[in-house]
Amino acid sequence: MEKNTLKISNVIIWVVAYFGIMLFYTFLNVAVWRKVFPYYSDWINIIVIMICAIWFICLLKNRYEIDLFSNVTLKGILLAVFCSILFFLLLDECLDPIFESIFPQSEQDYQETLQSLIKSPITSILQVCIIAPIIEEILMRGFVLGGLKNSYGAVGALFISALFFAILHFNMVQTLSAFVCGIILGLLYIKTNSIICCIIAHSGYNLISYITMIYPYINK
Repeated sequence: MEKNTLKISNVIIWVVAYFGIMLFYTFLNVAVWRKVFPYYSDWINIIVIMICAIWFICLLKNRYEIDLFSNVTLKGILLAVFCSILFFLLLDECLDPIFESIFPQSEQDYQETLQSLIKSPITSILQVCIIAPIIEEILMRGFVLGGLKNSYGAVGALFISALFFAILHFNMVQTLSAFVCGIILGLLYIKTNSIICCIIAHSGYNLISYITMIYPYINK
């Protein structure tokens, strides 16, 4: 990666670009796929999301040297699994209920999102537990945190990456939780220097959280 030249302006451009991509495929899903192909819209949407994600990652890697598969060790993987469980206990069981009581409207929006996930569990799990963790960890930890360390130091880069990570989650409850999550994922990246370990931690947490959220509805 061109670490010596990466500045906040570079980060803003790429984060805004990713935000624009999310708006693009969300618009297509709401305005086109659901109306034209209502029975297949979920699968069409997930295919479009995967295409957009692959294109964005390739574009980012062509501009910056991001090593996706280096420094993967058993110790790092075990640490990532531990972080997944820690996220669930710290966020879902402790902090999220507090945030939800402070921001009731955000909690209502979150529940509406949850209902949409339940309606299409397979495509939802692909998006939430696989696609999102991969692209977000490559962008936020591999690119933002890894690239800003030389310019702003490890602590500054850690908080900047966590802040941008939180902003991308829109909903206030999720934003606050995402900031905490971003700090821990950033520390994991600094400790292991492995994007894959961060992806495992992120994906594992999302999977645990996803299963615990939809399980009560499946058994009704």
